Amino acid sequence: MAGKPLRVMVVGITNVGKSTFINRIAGSKRVKAENRPGVTRGNQWVSIDKQLELLDTPGVLWPKFEDQTVAERLAFTGAVKDGILDIELLAVRLLENLSVNYPNLLKERYNLSELEEDAYDMLCTIGKKRGMVIRGGETDTVRASAMLLEEYRNCKIGRISLERVEDRA
Repeated sequence: MAGKPLRVMVVGITNVGKSTFINRIAGSKRVKAENRPGVTRGNQWVSIDKQLELLDTPGVLWPKFEDQTVAERLAFTGAVKDGILDIELLAVRLLENLSVNYPNLLKERYNLSELEEDAYDMLCTIGKKRGMVIRGGETDTVRASAMLLEEYRNCKIGRISLERVEDRA
């Protein structure tokens, strides 16, 4: 191997920043990177210098999730493409998680004095506060769900970890 560059493969689940990491190491935009899953479609070698090459790979996921919680958490982050799971159900499940583990972040971000017990009702309240209302004064819960998930994925709600110590016990 003398004189040959070290070749390293960058592997991880979808939408965790593999391409962004490679661009950061390279010091310039060498591979396409976006904040959505499925941008990298094939393997691509990137030469960093004479001694290092990195392989950018598409995201990998397990073919089947034994635990539905794992699938939901991956969907919250965008690692599972929107449209595979019901977006309103996903937003409700995220609100359930955040209201238990990060209630103050929810209150602050969405200007809520108190959290509602029912996560769907909370989604409706958040949507109305953001002006996402359709005819008859009903909340456009699809838009509200998309907004909530986008704000979560862009860290606008706050610094949040879905993996809690008690979950691993």
